[in-house]
Amino acid sequence: MLRPGAQLLRGLLLRSCPLQGSPGRPRSVCGREGEEKPPLSAETQWKDRAETVIIGGGCVGVSLAYHLAKAGMKDVVLLEKSELTAGSTWHAAGLTTYFHPGINLKKIHYDSIKLYEKLEEETGQVLAGLYNPGDGHIDPYSLTMALAAGARKCGALLKYPAPVTSLKARSDGTWDVETPQGSMRANRIVNAAGFWAREVGKMIGLEHPLIPVQHQYVVTSTISEVKALKRELPVLRDLEGSYYLRQERDGLLFGPYESQEKMKVQDSWVTNGVPPGFGKELFESDLDRIMEHIKAAMEMVPVLKKADIINVVNGPITYSPDILPMVGPHQGVRNYWVAIGFGYGIIHAGGVGKYLSDWILHGEPPFDLIELDPNRYGKWTTTQYTEAKARESYGFNNIVGYPKEERFAGRPTQRVSGLYQRLESKCSMGFHAGWEQPHWFYKPGQDTQYRPSFRRTNWFEPVGSEYKQVMQRVAVTDLSPFGKFNIKGQDSIRLLDHLFANVIPKVGFTNISHMLTPKGRVYAELTVSHQSPGEFLLITGSGSELHDLRWIEEEAVKGGYDVEIKNITDELGVLGVAGPQARKVLQKLTSEDLSDDVFKFLQTKSLKVSNIPVTAIRISYTGELGWELYHRREDSVALYDAIMNAGQEEGIDNFGTYAMNALRLEKAFRAWGLEMNCDTNPLEAGLEYFVKLNKPADFIGKQALKQIKAKGLKRRLVCLTLATDDVDPEGNESIWYNGKVVGNTTSGSYSYSIQKSLAFAYVPVQLSEVGQQVEVELLGKNYPAVIIQEPLVLTEPTRNRLQKKGGKDKT
Repeated sequence: MLRPGAQLLRGLLLRSCPLQGSPGRPRSVCGREGEEKPPLSAETQWKDRAETVIIGGGCVGVSLAYHLAKAGMKDVVLLEKSELTAGSTWHAAGLTTYFHPGINLKKIHYDSIKLYEKLEEETGQVLAGLYNPGDGHIDPYSLTMALAAGARKCGALLKYPAPVTSLKARSDGTWDVETPQGSMRANRIVNAAGFWAREVGKMIGLEHPLIPVQHQYVVTSTISEVKALKRELPVLRDLEGSYYLRQERDGLLFGPYESQEKMKVQDSWVTNGVPPGFGKELFESDLDRIMEHIKAAMEMVPVLKKADIINVVNGPITYSPDILPMVGPHQGVRNYWVAIGFGYGIIHAGGVGKYLSDWILHGEPPFDLIELDPNRYGKWTTTQYTEAKARESYGFNNIVGYPKEERFAGRPTQRVSGLYQRLESKCSMGFHAGWEQPHWFYKPGQDTQYRPSFRRTNWFEPVGSEYKQVMQRVAVTDLSPFGKFNIKGQDSIRLLDHLFANVIPKVGFTNISHMLTPKGRVYAELTVSHQSPGEFLLITGSGSELHDLRWIEEEAVKGGYDVEIKNITDELGVLGVAGPQARKVLQKLTSEDLSDDVFKFLQTKSLKVSNIPVTAIRISYTGELGWELYHRREDSVALYDAIMNAGQEEGIDNFGTYAMNALRLEKAFRAWGLEMNCDTNPLEAGLEYFVKLNKPADFIGKQALKQIKAKGLKRRLVCLTLATDDVDPEGNESIWYNGKVVGNTTSGSYSYSIQKSLAFAYVPVQLSEVGQQVEVELLGKNYPAVIIQEPLVLTEPTRNRLQKKGGKDKT
């Protein structure tokens, strides 16, 4: 019988290698042998020019080389500092699964598994792995060798050992890549260097937010009960025990994820860099750290209690703050791409190689994957923040994820609005691109705790009060996390006319505009304000700040436009004031006439509110009467206090993003990243009003959109209501019709006006008529739903216009 503590594992044989490299062939993990000697051509060949240089010979980098070369790109070069699979690939557990909680990442998993199924036939490399329907595992070493064989077969050069020692950007956008073997000129470089990615980034002045962590898994000897099985065991993931377990030959392999208090970060690598000779080495095992998970596995799989453990693998893997990799072009550096931060590189390698290859070759991502955008991080992502979040994320690997989930490690960052200290004790804050933003406010006596749930919880009633506050009186919200850009110069109008599908607003006015991809999909949605002739203020959501800026900067350089583009996100604070009494309150604080005839909807003006300079835009995502007030960040508290004091008679109060979401859904306002993204075109998303196909400028995506319109749509975004119990749609729930899944929701909320659930959803065109009945699956139950005429509630400007014409309000 196995006993607690280090003696729990009888017959334990530790074969972990020391930290410093051992000479000769790499040691075997799970029976793997050292690498085959590469072809002579891989050792002697060199190129002075390359279309793409990939830095790093793990499974991700080799997969990208394979996909680029197979797709026909000439002069693909991969540079590896030591040998293929060195780093994290060679010791990976090799799990492959279709499942991922992110709907878009499922596509990456799918592409990987489909590639691995056919790779042996294509390359002739024998894969030491097994595919199970829906789940399985593969030998990472053999996988990488097969991909390498395929890449070479298609003309790629895989050069190793060839450590990159210097990267120099040239004025024409190309790169000079230096190695001990010589230099190479590249049109683009891709950092796929695994836990060396930080060092590669530092060569060009970037601090990639990556942390090396120690991950252990345990391999047993033969277990008679396992050996007697007629078919291989399915891979087991125990969320409560926080481990994965699979069959390894006639034994078992299981790997735990410790809590953030027990897991180990390789701190010395963060401060001093990766040891130069580290490649196919492991850390000393630490079984005490994972003992509680071993016990949990033994309870779940009792045969483990009598197993001998023949191997403990403790190797480095690289984590980003949110556990997801960073994939794509990097903002601020031309022709520099990354494929880094893979905590699950084996299952991601095939799909990410294809995804990046398609993007590089065709100029746009094949589908939306903004959750992997490297530009979701910024200067606010410090080493301290990255380590705190990586610890938290590692420990949360196998927990249940909830809607509206918040994770609190590393918060707040330096990126707080001027109102943070004033509001933090009054509300539940949410995390948005480094910012803290109020989600909902609580009153004395209300439950203020963070209580995640799949159902309505303690925020439900307070959010309803905030909703009524905006609809009936006046309320203030902090919108400082918006991304904000200033664009000016003699070519600014030409650039924006090329970027946006909408017309350019006149001076003093604002509109909603969309940047489309060449294939006519929605890359971004921004608010464009023409402040003075040729000078614009562009506003985007917090999560797409650098995502949008990169696209704008790239197009400006590509087209040779004479413009100045400045990111002023951190310089400006933003307050939103909304509700029927908003004009009355603000008028007390300014000499500017705010009347409807003088300060029109979608007009923008520079004025003073309580003697504080602001740029005021008459717009509100609530759809009610309102203004957004852009001001210096240091003026936020004074401006907020002045507005709150002026609104006492009108019963002014605060509101947060949860109420904002309910209000915008009732007005049928779309949200980028939900109703529209790189998977959707603006016509199916119901954005025809904002797309001017007849404008003279040949904006990006215009020709593709004309073709889409001519062919007709296959699906359409609709608004639907459904009566539920205590659960509301959040997005990505299945839409059922006649016993089949026909679509999916994109976002949803409770409608406090009709006291039913409300959602946007994509359905086939033939099922998109008003009155059509469908079902929405929530928590395993199908609820009847009906498509309604949108919007559920008319916007304030529309209600005013109808009222002036003698019409009636609609609520």
